[in-house]
Amino acid sequence: MPMKEATLVTGGSAGIGRAICEALLADGRNVINLDYAVPAWNHPRLVSFQADLTDAEQTREQARRIVAGHAVTALVNNAGATRPGSIDTATLADLDYVVALHFQASLLLIQAVLPSLRACGNGRILNISSRAALGKPERIVYSATKAGLLGMTRTLAMELGGDNITVNAIGPGPIATELFRNSNPDGAPRTRKIIDSIAVKRLGTPEDVARAAMFFLAPENSFVTGQILYVCGGTTLGTAAI
Repeated sequence: MPMKEATLVTGGSAGIGRAICEALLADGRNVINLDYAVPAWNHPRLVSFQADLTDAEQTREQARRIVAGHAVTALVNNAGATRPGSIDTATLADLDYVVALHFQASLLLIQAVLPSLRACGNGRILNISSRAALGKPERIVYSATKAGLLGMTRTLAMELGGDNITVNAIGPGPIATELFRNSNPDGAPRTRKIIDSIAVKRLGTPEDVARAAMFFLAPENSFVTGQILYVCGGTTLGTAAI
């Protein structure tokens, strides 16, 4: 009996990852969520696996379980953490953590699902980077690793294009997630300053990012690869104070 085709999303329990999972499910797809936390929501076509994605062996083990039972046709590397800090306060522990989460986990998962992506004939890889990859104060290790995902995206697009696998990235700007609000509470002067600096004068929503993700993940969009789309409300224009 052939395995069910599915899209693998990391960090799908909440925030942007959840919105992407829900958009995929609404499109009729089977979805696998790989996250450190079990989601507080469910769906008949959603399967969740739990792992600390900063742990290479846990990531490899869960990846082995996933590909043993599912034909993964698309991978969304979404899981992330900010670890705020300037060059004066950043620590090697901060750097190690975000490198492991943003870069190491993405690399390991891509390697694990690559045979399945090649076999399906129209594989998709989508990396969730950040507008901060262009530079953001107090985010030295975060912005550096998110920029690293862009280099990975472009290189993989070159390597895997011949296998009919597209590799693209999204760079979200200020998105109203729990992660964002932890650093920027509603009503705080800094939050108001951020909103005022956005061209469209509002924070983005996880659904804004999910709609962009669905474009890149669509089987028919096979002529778009190696690209980054900033879903940022215009904060890549000029010098927005975000």
